[in-house]
Amino acid sequence: MPQVEARVRVAVDPATAFAVSQTTGPTRLRWDPFIRRQHFLDGATTAGRGVRTFTRSRHGLSMISRYVSYAPPAPDRDTGNVGMTMESGPWFFETFGGGWRFVPDGEGGTVATWKYTFSCRPAWARPVLERIGSWLLGRDIRRRIAGFARGCGDPEVLAEARSGH
Repeated sequence: MPQVEARVRVAVDPATAFAVSQTTGPTRLRWDPFIRRQHFLDGATTAGRGVRTFTRSRHGLSMISRYVSYAPPAPDRDTGNVGMTMESGPWFFETFGGGWRFVPDGEGGTVATWKYTFSCRPAWARPVLERIGSWLLGRDIRRRIAGFARGCGDPEVLAEARSGH
């Protein structure tokens, strides 16, 4: 399965970086160039393992995904990670999953690493579709993590992330 990855160093601690990555609503739209619309499903009001979300991308494509892991940094663990898997989405994805990891950089900041893993259908077109998908998703993940880095320097985004909303 193809995998695309992007990495960035941000000048905030892992707990703050994780919190920025999990912002929602207008705050999320301030930094995330990929999302046009996103909300929790099934009555959920916050992210967590098992929670489902609806996302419409700037491309107009929609996906329903589920958090399969959700581990913010904690007093006994200075790293954080979140993982999601697609339940339904664009017809050309057979599978799609994403993982975001937040690790201290040793200087008070964080190294954020984001990965997407996917497979395409139909099987006969997979080699071509996955090459195209790697290029497109690679471009999108680099733009998205660059937006995240800008969000980690945006006072409004940081205030919302640190408030715990």
